[in-house]
Formats: sequence, structure tokens, C-alpha cells
Amino acid sequence: MFPHWLHVLSILCLLLGIACAGIVAVDVWRAPQHMAVMNIVWPVTALFGTVFVVWAYRRYGRLATQAAAHRAMQHDQPMPSKQETPFPVMVGKGALHCGSGCMIGDIVAEWLAFGIPAIALWLGWQSVFAEKMFAVWILDFIFAFGLGIVFQYFAIVPMRKLSPWQGLVAALKADTLSLIAWQVGMYATMAVFQLLIFRQGFGQQAPVNSPEFWFAMQIAMIAGFITAYPVNWWLIVKGLKERM
Repeated sequence: MFPHWLHVLSILCLLLGIACAGIVAVDVWRAPQHMAVMNIVWPVTALFGTVFVVWAYRRYGRLATQAAAHRAMQHDQPMPSKQETPFPVMVGKGALHCGSGCMIGDIVAEWLAFGIPAIALWLGWQSVFAEKMFAVWILDFIFAFGLGIVFQYFAIVPMRKLSPWQGLVAALKADTLSLIAWQVGMYATMAVFQLLIFRQGFGQQAPVNSPEFWFAMQIAMIAGFITAYPVNWWLIVKGLKERM
């Protein structure tokens, strides 16, 4: 049984994430981003980044709206987001772009495996893995990787004017290492929570349908951002990933 304070804290943090995502979603609906996929990235990442993502969006995300891009093109000037966004922030936006696919993929995979337990069995639970969590991680990665590549594809193709095949290859180069780094950070943090903090501290793991599980996932996603950040820095410096 989880203590009452942890249950309340988990609910409050989840509500904060939902509120922040809603604030950003309303804003991008009113002022859409020049890069369409960022209309999804900003609200999704606010689910775990909460007030920090809201601040980053208001300070730098609004520099990349369709209206801002249109004004810059009318005056034959570069986009404000390219001129006024410091490189470290561009790297952060690139990492969040990757993380949004991971976030959506992990949510879908976790609930799918929860609703259909046989999926974990098919992926090796009880035959290869004693822990169900490890088997579900395979499904997490499949969904996160697939969505991450899709998001990167729709970011790169319009910017570079690539063919579908060229866009797919470029998306794989741009996001594969970033996705792996993100998932490693997320997996490691969830393992610490489930196997150490929750099991040893409170005598049980958090099920997917508990606030405690998703509170831990919020923190795990922040860890994923931290582990993916230096990889995104390297990818952008090498020209494999676009500056955002």
C-alpha cells in the first residue's frame, strides 16, 4: 500500500502536467507552429516537463509560429526562431521533439500491455524475463521508435525538401541514437522506481492504472531528456539533425 502523501503528490503532479499541456495546446491552436509537428510536441512534452516546458514554449516556441515565419519571409529575413534561440535551447527543442514520440509511444504501449496481458507473454514475460516490466519495455521501444521516426520524418522532409525515401533515411539518422538515449534514461529511472523505491520502500510495484506509476513516468521522461540531450547536441553539430 502506497502512503497517502505519495498518492496525493502523484495526483497533483499529474494534474499539473495535464493543466500545462492544456495551456500549451490552446496556445498552439490559436497560433500554430510553422513546423506542424511541433503543434503536437509542445503539449505532449508539457505532460512531464510541466511549467518548464510552458516557459520554454512561451519564450522560444512562440518565435516559430506560422505568423512569425510569414512576417520574416515577407521582409526577406530569417525566422526569429533561428536568430533569437540560443544553440543550447535548440538542442533542447530537438530532444523534446524526440521525447514527444517516446512519450506517446510509451503511453500507448503501457496501456495496451495492461489491457492485453498476453502481449507481455508474447514478448518474453515468464519465458525470458521474470519481470513483466522488461517484456513491456520491448513494446515501449517499438512504439516509441516508430512514432519518433514519424515525427522526425515530418520535420526533416519539409525543411530539406526530400523524397519519401530520402526523408526516411534522414529521419533514421537523425533520431535513432536520440531515441535510444532517451529510452535508456527512461528505462533506468523506471527500474529504480519499480524495483527499488516502490518494491523495497513500499512493498509493491506501481501498476499502470495507478497515479504513482505515471508520476514515476513523468520523472523518467525528464531523465530521458537528460540522457538524450548530449546526443542531440552531437547530432545537430554533425548536421544529422536540424536546428529547431
